[in-house]
Amino acid sequence: MSDKNVKVLVIDDEAQIRNLLRMALSGYGYEVKEAANGKEGLNFALTFKPDIIILDLGLPDADGIEVIKKLREWSSTPIIVLSVREQENDKIMALDSGADDYVTKPFGMGELLARIRTALRHRTMVTPQMSIELDDLKIDLATRKIMVGEKEVKLTPTEYEILKILALNAGKVVTHKQLLKEVWGPMYENEVHYLRIYIAQIRKKIEADPSRPRHLITEPGVGYRLI
Repeated sequence: MSDKNVKVLVIDDEAQIRNLLRMALSGYGYEVKEAANGKEGLNFALTFKPDIIILDLGLPDADGIEVIKKLREWSSTPIIVLSVREQENDKIMALDSGADDYVTKPFGMGELLARIRTALRHRTMVTPQMSIELDDLKIDLATRKIMVGEKEVKLTPTEYEILKILALNAGKVVTHKQLLKEVWGPMYENEVHYLRIYIAQIRKKIEADPSRPRHLITEPGVGYRLI
């Protein structure tokens, strides 16, 4: 999908932000539709059929978290939250509700464009063979085989489950709560120390320098991202 074929829905009550995004994204070939509130945004999500949604949390008629939840009832379209709220709890709530990424205002257009490209790539990253390649890291979900360059890496069952979830969401932040719930179950959603131990072990196996990871990135206080 080229940029000229990509439709972006911007849901933000600030006209200045909408104008900035429309001008910048249009300049890169994106087709942009604007909504000034949650109701309008949900309607456009149905009629405009965007490839990606950029959403503010502070809307005049609804909280952005509720808009995310309503969208996720029927849509898997990537959602990037663009908000002045920078508290970890706000980020975690947005990501747990179904957002794919979170960018705080003020923001750099270069960073936002990169996040858009990553979210769009994520939609088509998993092939029918369920093989995911991230530079020198290759994860074959059909055979459960992990390769770093020419070397096969052996993971424990728990390590593999963590890496599989991150790989299926490559480029996207996966929260501590999501990982703990999927790997250990709902009773372990607050046991973040479990993750720290296993993430450290995985890094030793897939990173050239575990102290400076290139693939398995920490989002402080929120979760992890595989890139």
